[in-house]
Amino acid sequence: MVFLTSNLSVRSRGPDEFWRKRKIFEIAAHFIGRKRNCYSLAIRAVHRSLMFATKGRKLKKDDMRELWVTRCNAALVQHDMDPKTFTEGLSRCNILLNYKNLADLACWEPRTFKSLVAIAAARAQQDGFYKNKSTILESTTTISDGLIE
Repeated sequence: MVFLTSNLSVRSRGPDEFWRKRKIFEIAAHFIGRKRNCYSLAIRAVHRSLMFATKGRKLKKDDMRELWVTRCNAALVQHDMDPKTFTEGLSRCNILLNYKNLADLACWEPRTFKSLVAIAAARAQQDGFYKNKSTILESTTTISDGLIE
């Protein structure tokens, strides 16, 4: 399209406006009422929904982390161990697992999680910061680099 004057080029919005509006209407397609058909209402509703979606992604991460911590703490209560002692014992054995992996092990592989608790308890007893009446391992067990000897 050739414009002979600058006034005509300013007034012509052309295909850009069409595609910009189409993008908004595609996002608003599942809305109810005038919010899906009227552009001035659709743009407000779309901005609002995108804002909530952005906040929701952050909240989802927080919720999942809270779930993992709760699952790990529940499994540690079953084995009579403090979460702080457990994480300290694992870190001193160079077993670096995050809460997501620990929660998965606690849910789906309880024997593996129990062995990790045993390793952490033995290391904690060896280093002298864990005293429990119902110990998982006998006091003669020693730990070196995460392996029970």
